[in-house]
Amino acid sequence: MSNSHPDDTGTAVVLLSGGLDSMVTAAIAKERGFEVHALTIDYGQRHIRELQSAKAIAEKLGVRRHVELPLDLRRFGGSALTDDIDVPKDGVGDDIPVTYVPARNLVFLALTTAFAESSHSRDIFIGVNALDYSGYPDCRPEFIASFAETARLGTKQGVEGEPFNIHAPLQDMSKADIVRECHRLGLDPAWSWSCYDPTPEGTACGACDSCRLRRKGFAEAGLVDTTVYSKDAPALTE
Repeated sequence: MSNSHPDDTGTAVVLLSGGLDSMVTAAIAKERGFEVHALTIDYGQRHIRELQSAKAIAEKLGVRRHVELPLDLRRFGGSALTDDIDVPKDGVGDDIPVTYVPARNLVFLALTTAFAESSHSRDIFIGVNALDYSGYPDCRPEFIASFAETARLGTKQGVEGEPFNIHAPLQDMSKADIVRECHRLGLDPAWSWSCYDPTPEGTACGACDSCRLRRKGFAEAGLVDTTVYSKDAPALTE
């Protein structure tokens, strides 16, 4: 895993979900001088709105190539994002929530690695965060480091001595830090989408884990989130 500026730049592949973290990560990759290729996975998530945001972000940042890959994880289910399970709205807890999609980042990083190898890139960027997040196991630094070794062992590029650099520039940032990076990079927060359960009117619910963490980050950073939230969104208390 790498959080540092590379010695030389070329093509980097960014896993672009359309959320705030992935948007900031893509902008950081571009700022570091990489030609950015972006991969977005349409996995059948209920918050389909983020796919539209990913497309908009790719256009705004001028990425060289943007691939949207269909992968219907609804066939597996097992998550509030891919199954008929209610998205919790009662605050961020300590347990792994039902919005966890089984092995999502493991699957997504494998696909991103395939995209990177076919793009002749050694650099992969992912916007995982291990501080202000919902407790997903596939956001932890030890998972990212382990995956980098797996990619080295399981690819032609890796066994030929050109292993992949897995960049996780937001890994140790708080959500407030990420919000500040968004502001520093001149990004409009409204380009991104975080809500797990949008309202029928198309606004962010303001109550799911992802909305709460995002709102908390903007509040702590003292910056304005241009995202439109539901008029029924609860007052931010955590």
